[in-house]
Amino acid sequence: MVQRMTKPTLRVLACLLDAAAGGCYGLELIENAQVRAGTVYPMLTRLEESGWVSSHWEDIDARQAQRPARRYYELTANGRVEAVAALEKHQTAGLEGLAEA
Repeated sequence: MVQRMTKPTLRVLACLLDAAAGGCYGLELIENAQVRAGTVYPMLTRLEESGWVSSHWEDIDARQAQRPARRYYELTANGRVEAVAALEKHQTAGLEGLAEA
């Protein structure tokens, strides 16, 4: 499935490409990509449904950690290829034609 490429989508894809093994959790993406929660979570759902991203819940004892478990997102092999291609395309063409959201 072709993804709608917006500036926030490209920023999230760039953050996921830069992420260490195991991916990023939602709040980390919100802060690093500078997007709002109302933007990033629907975007991650679309990326996951299209096979670009996979996610998993952190395996922790929430009481011991004194916080809820985090959901981590990471690019799939295909998602990594597609993300690199999208970022290269838009870096070459410039970001002028992209929507903000």
